[in-house]
Amino acid sequence: MQEEQLDIFDEAGQHIGVEARSEVHRLGLWHQTFHCWIYRVVDEQIELLFQKRHPQKDTCPNLLDITSAGHLLASEQPCDGVRELEEELGLSVGFEELDKLGVIRDVTVAPSIIDKEMCHTFLYECDQPLRAYRVQEEEVTGLFWVNLQELERLFADEIGQISVIGFLLLENGEQKDTAMIASKPDFVPHEVHYYQQVFAAVKLRAANR
Repeated sequence: MQEEQLDIFDEAGQHIGVEARSEVHRLGLWHQTFHCWIYRVVDEQIELLFQKRHPQKDTCPNLLDITSAGHLLASEQPCDGVRELEEELGLSVGFEELDKLGVIRDVTVAPSIIDKEMCHTFLYECDQPLRAYRVQEEEVTGLFWVNLQELERLFADEIGQISVIGFLLLENGEQKDTAMIASKPDFVPHEVHYYQQVFAAVKLRAANR
């Protein structure tokens, strides 16, 4: 099967060609991704939905990450990324229903990988039961609600750990209700400015509901 081909960009954001995904990550080339953060408001408290990445992922395995995300292939537009919600979560959402945050640049460095993303980032308020999600077992091993206020305190090193509640997938595909204690190393190390922009946008949207 042919490897995924991605549009690549220079530092100024100008399109400079197309390259295979493995080369994009090996060489640290800028490319486009789709990110969607699902949130809800419960008793005036904002909660963000995090996915737990599969242990076989090439970057940040087993860590808590953006609700749904994926690469935009060569010639694709941000609207094409909405497929990730269907594929990873079984959630059918029209692109026009998403709340556009904007493009955030984010760089993650892992062994043998330099992941330089131009993240087309969106928000979506959704309070459906976690049991209603149908996660893609090859990509996601669980979903967890995280209190935003506690998360901000965690990332600011004001507290050392927080409780997260959700489910983990068992080997037979069943969802097991799970409460976990999480610390900073349990979350994907997106750049500080990335998280700050997302958190600020979610708080603004929630305040103007």
